[in-house]
Amino acid sequence: MVTYWVKTPQWLKRFFPAEIIWDVLADDTPSIYLTFDDGPNPTATPFVLETLEKYDAKATFFCVGNNVGLYPEIYNRVVRAGHTTGNHTQDHINGWHNTNFAYLKNIAVAAKIIESKIFRPPYGRIKISQAKKLINAQPGWKVYMWDVLSGDFDKNISPQQCLDNTISNMQPGSIVVFHDSEKAWDRMSYALPKVLDHCREKGWKIKALPK
Repeated sequence: MVTYWVKTPQWLKRFFPAEIIWDVLADDTPSIYLTFDDGPNPTATPFVLETLEKYDAKATFFCVGNNVGLYPEIYNRVVRAGHTTGNHTQDHINGWHNTNFAYLKNIAVAAKIIESKIFRPPYGRIKISQAKKLINAQPGWKVYMWDVLSGDFDKNISPQQCLDNTISNMQPGSIVVFHDSEKAWDRMSYALPKVLDHCREKGWKIKALPK
């Protein structure tokens, strides 16, 4: 049973402060914004990097601080390849289950090794008060959510369903979530090349999120 929205409803986007970004306004070039959460991972992240390179595509990697500490060489490879990195907390914690102080402290720990002021909350679960405090803490912080959730983390769906989730719901300006993680591997590794093929056929460019 699916317990998440593949396509984020418009009413939910309006519920959150305007500073929280769900999609990117279309520019002169129709573009899709692929994002990868929870890495770096020694199997999934190199695969993603190699696949993106084949399509001359750029993406955004929302990294967990602990994983950056475990695999700094992979994180550095992401940066050297010209992709954007973002903060996904130090320990992949749930904002709903933590005080504002504890949550912001966890983000700050991750920020010591992830040089970025863009943030995505794990599970998409962040209190509005936490988001506002983060955005107001230092100039330049941005919180990115998503428009399309591929479902690659969901072991109850097939790789084909993950692909269908993505290509049937994304449109120019969409922020799409995949995961460079062991849990998502079977579905992500199947869907990603086919999503990139689909974008190429449509003439859509794959871009990293604006910093």
